[in-house]
This record gives sequence, structure tokens and C-alpha cells, in this order.
Amino acid sequence: MTKPAGASDFIRDIVERDNESGLFGGRVQTRFPPEPNGYLHIGHAKAIHQDFETALAFGGVCNVRFDDTNPDTEESEYVDSILADIAWLGYEPENIFFASDYFEQLYEWARELIRRGLAYVDDQDGETISAQRGGFGKPGIESPYRDRPVEESLDLLARMRAGEFDDGARCLRAKIDMQADNMWLRDPVLYRIRRAPHHRTGDAWCIYPTYDWAHGQSDAIEGVTHSICTMEFDVHRPLYDWCLANLPLPGDTPKQIEFARLEFTHIVTSKRRLKKLVDEGVVEGWDDARMPTLSGLRRRGYPAAAIREFCTEIGTARTNARHAIEALEAVVRRHLNKTAQRRMTVLRPLKLVLTNWPTDAEGNPVVEYFEVTNNPENPDDGTRKVAFSGELVIEADDFALDPPPKFFRLAPGREVRLRGAYLVTATDAVTDADGNVVQVNATYDPATRGGDAPDGRKVKSTMHWVSVPHSVPVTAALYDRLFTAAVPGEATGEALDDLNPNSRELLTDAVGEAVLAEVAPGQVVQFERLGYFAKDADAPGLFHRTVGLKDEWAAIQKRQAQGG
Repeated sequence: MTKPAGASDFIRDIVERDNESGLFGGRVQTRFPPEPNGYLHIGHAKAIHQDFETALAFGGVCNVRFDDTNPDTEESEYVDSILADIAWLGYEPENIFFASDYFEQLYEWARELIRRGLAYVDDQDGETISAQRGGFGKPGIESPYRDRPVEESLDLLARMRAGEFDDGARCLRAKIDMQADNMWLRDPVLYRIRRAPHHRTGDAWCIYPTYDWAHGQSDAIEGVTHSICTMEFDVHRPLYDWCLANLPLPGDTPKQIEFARLEFTHIVTSKRRLKKLVDEGVVEGWDDARMPTLSGLRRRGYPAAAIREFCTEIGTARTNARHAIEALEAVVRRHLNKTAQRRMTVLRPLKLVLTNWPTDAEGNPVVEYFEVTNNPENPDDGTRKVAFSGELVIEADDFALDPPPKFFRLAPGREVRLRGAYLVTATDAVTDADGNVVQVNATYDPATRGGDAPDGRKVKSTMHWVSVPHSVPVTAALYDRLFTAAVPGEATGEALDDLNPNSRELLTDAVGEAVLAEVAPGQVVQFERLGYFAKDADAPGLFHRTVGLKDEWAAIQKRQAQGG
């Protein structure tokens, strides 16, 4: 068994002890059990990582099982997206199962509980059942149908399956303890009538098992040894164990273990709320680059390896905690710094004309080429040639007609370095009728090719640039937090009240060096001085900013260390 250095993982400790004791014969089998009612989000990444890595650490297997017991909200589209996300994260399930594979077995086991006097058909509606369940410190009220004869409940269950009753008219409940401190043991519902087409079984069934009835039994059927869940299922575990203890299982009884779910600041992971964002057009889809879905993060350029590494670094705990989103971004930035090739792109172009740039014998501006390193962090990425001419663009905020204090970039009479090319000095600027600078005129020093002056004079700023005749158009999408509050909804009770109306800015006039046209869909490059950007898979010329260059997490940690 291997455990990541420095990371806590009490689950692996439990599995190791189980193996040493001979429980399950040393066999380890886990499963990732998503409900196909939406796209996976970043919180699911931790569960996927935990399930698969635990199995891998002990030479075991991990399956995917879709918890498809709620036909009203589940679709095949979600099944496909979930499998794609798991594969993108780098994992391959041993098998792919569905809870619906076991509908017939679950039904037969429900009949077995009735025959043992451990379940009954209740004619009360859901609202009444909920009210009779009581609450903490408030006793439950037993259903008047609780002692219904076995044969009558068996007959009614069969008729429920045959479709004789309306939705909600009857349900099957376990007979456990209406006075139990654990509310989940107060005669929970096992089956409900629901006429809705199922994405796999169609109209074959009109009664569907609840999660608590399907989950543990599905684990047992498949041979799961360690059923790893997030902490909200801690209170479900006594019911999980009760169901398994009262059935003729085909093999070992699975063991449920709970761990803390993964939550971040400025993010919501409620599928209901995420679906509302999609349905109401707040975002452009489940894979919108602002969404915390895995497909959205993939589109935005997050490396799967960085997500896995983050999950490893934070370890596995029992107590839920909300992580700063900047901590995840720091890991993403660390990965991209090593892997992303550098490119020069100007997001808000301002024309820079070199008035003393030479022309050839025919009067055409000379074109020069500079050898530029693709990635200083990886020499194997080599170099590229970048064209330079007398007609360039720079970032608009890299020039100030009347520079403020400590502004070291280009201004009239000031010399700066153009990255890898020449030192240039601004002479004057052209403004429009409103006084906006539309062109900067400058001279270059031919003796400074490569960016250094032979006389050793120093400049205080190095700026990126793009040669206009050798550029390609770029559309850049810049992102802010989708939610303004660190804990969305904390103040109002509704997370969507904290939506950021300015979460995305599209820059359609950007330009980049010509080699950007060769960037593959999904590939991430660093726009020098601006951040890491991912090429969109569908829209030509569109790049999504993955993360900026500034390490905000390091700044947060520094402030915390100083007591700020």
C-alpha cells in the first residue's frame, strides 16, 4: 500500500487494517456512484480520486455505478458526460453498472423484507408520512398500516408495480423504529410510485427504489468491499447496515466509510442551482468556462493532473472544510508554468509605429526575426522565430501620455525594452477627437538588437508586442468569480443572489503572433505578462483565460501569517 507523502488519508488506514485482519480476504473493491441528473463538478473530483486511488493503492478495482433510481431528473446525456469526465481525470473503471440493472433483484428483496415482517405498504401520502416521522426530541407516530398483514402488503406491492395506483397513493416502508434517535431509521420509504419514463428501462417500471434501498444492495451485488461516501451519508449508515443485515446477500457485507466533501470559496456545487444557471441562460451551458463543472474546468484549461494533485495534497479528512479557490488555482498555475509554451498576444491593442524603421530597396518595411524561447521552464520545448516590423501593437495600458508616479512603462521621452527585440523611445502620440491615444510614435535603437544596450544603459520596463503584418486575430475571454461572495448565499440564504453580473469579459480586438493559429483545441499557452489561456475546442480564435500569472494564494497565506 502506498500513501502520498505528507497527506492524511484515514480511509487507506482503515483499508490497510481490514486487509491485515483478513476482512474480505484482502480484496479491495470500490465504486464511484454518481446520479446521472447533471454534469459532474469539482466536488466530485475528490470522490472520484478517492474511490479510484484507494483501489489502485491496494491492487483492487473500482467500478462506476450510476444511481439511476429517479427517472424524473436523469438523462443519457448526463451518463455520457460523466463517463467523459472520469476518463479526462485519468481513470478507467473496471466495469460500468447501473442501479437499474438490479431493479428486479431489489424488488424481490423488498418482498423478502415484507415476508419477514420488516416492511409494509403504507396508504398515507408523503406529507402525512413526513409529519408523523417527528423530529429530534419529538417522538414519531406509527402508521396505522404498520401492522398490515404480510399477504396484503405483498399483494399491494405487486399491484403498485402493475400500475393500479396513482403516483403517491401508496409506498413501501421499512419497519424499523419510529422512536429511533436517527431519523433515517423511522420507517423509511423504500419504494414510491412514479410514472415517468426511465432513460434505460423506459416504461417497464412505475415504482422506483429510493437511494437508501438501492445503494447498499447494489454494493453487495457487485461485491464492493469499501463503500466510500461523503459525510452527509454518515447518518444514513445505520440504515445502510440494517438493510444489508436483513437480506440474504450473495457475498460479503460491504463497509461504508465517510469522508469530507470538497468545497471551495466563490463556488456552488448544488446540481439544482447549477442546472438553474443553465436553464435560465445565466451561463451558456454546463461546460461554460465559468462553471465549476469538470467539463467547464476542462474547457477553461485546467489540467486534469493539477486537479488530481490538489486532491492528493489536501488529503482525506472527516471534517468538512471550505478551501480557498486560490489554492486550487495555485496548483493549476504551477502545472501550467511547467507545460505551457509562451506566446505574445496583445489584448487591448494600441498601435506603435517606429518612425526610423528601415525599408528595403523597393521601399517596403524590413522584416526581422527574433529567436524566442518557447518555455524557459522546459528547454526541450525549444525556440521559435517571431517576426518584427516597424508597425507594432502594444497593450494600451503600457503607454501613458501623462504618466503617474512609479509608472515605468512607455511615455513620451521614455525608453523601454520590447521583449527580445529592441529598446525603443516614445516621441509623440496621436489622439482622437476625444483625446484618446490611438497611436504612439517611437524610434528604435538599432544597436540594441536582442534587447540589451551595448553601452550598458538600463531600462525599467520590458513590454510584449506583436507585429501587425504578422498577427492573427484573437478573441480573449477573461473571467472573474461567478459568485461575488466567498460563501454564496451566506448573507441572504440563496446562493444565486450573489451572482456576479460581470463574471466574463470578451475582448474581440485582441491580436497575437502568427503561431497562435497553430495552437490545438484545448491546448493551454501562456500569453506573456497576461496569464494562461486555453484554445476553445469549437470557436475559432477564442481563448479562455485559465488563471492569471499572479499567485493570489501566496498573497493570502502571507496576509494570514501576518495576522491580516
